[in-house]
Amino acid sequence: MKLIDFDGLFDEKLAQYMSENKEKHTEKQWEDVIPKLYKKFGDTHIAKIGCTPKEYYARMSDQALVEILSQHLQQDVPVPEFLCAEIESRGEVETLLPLLESNETQTVAYAVNLIGDDARAFDGYFSILAENRLDEDIRSDLADILRLHADEVKEKALQIYYEGKAKTYMLEILSRVCEKTDEVYALLLKEFYAAEDSSLYAGYLAAYGDERALPILLRRIEDRSIGFVEFQELKYAVEALGGEYNEPRDFSNDKDYLAIEVASAKSTEADGLKS
Repeated sequence: MKLIDFDGLFDEKLAQYMSENKEKHTEKQWEDVIPKLYKKFGDTHIAKIGCTPKEYYARMSDQALVEILSQHLQQDVPVPEFLCAEIESRGEVETLLPLLESNETQTVAYAVNLIGDDARAFDGYFSILAENRLDEDIRSDLADILRLHADEVKEKALQIYYEGKAKTYMLEILSRVCEKTDEVYALLLKEFYAAEDSSLYAGYLAAYGDERALPILLRRIEDRSIGFVEFQELKYAVEALGGEYNEPRDFSNDKDYLAIEVASAKSTEADGLKS
């Protein structure tokens, strides 16, 4: 299958066009002009392939499109927007699912961007989380997608949690379940009690929205040994559940509090210099 660097061809034409029209636009204007030229390039007849870039991909089968996308990534050749647009327009998610099995973050990232929150990909997303595969950024993106469908994927998240895999991600997803159950509440509470620093789990309880957690959070926030960051997360969780905590606390010796104060002072000083 022929791999064509359409972006490279466009760059060549763009360099020539900019050289011939350099006085026509300011640098800021070029930022608006270039995307329009790229879009127009998609409908430009390319003699060596006998069609336009858009037509080149439109003539391919679903499988061929995915194969050529893989080749672009494997050979480090820029992926044209025309290719991605054609894949998206087909809506054939099944042909993209094998890409989720890759150990290459870039390949999976492209697949996820094209698939989005299609339920047919959820098992593949869960597999990546459960296997702790790829980097944290892509796993966080997948958790973000799944938590938007928390009720739909609750049973799968519970299964993986009980298997002892990706517990933090599973709790993040479960904390967004709208249909409240004692089972999910108990798990969130269990992890809250078990954590040395309850910041993360206080946030999960806040997201879950079960008011039964309010007195528990209030007892925890009274602990004078907790640090500034944990205190702030607990205070937010208390308020999210309809409570309030206004007791004065002294964090003048807390390293995180001091670091925030220093950063705030520097920001204020920088703003003063600008004005």
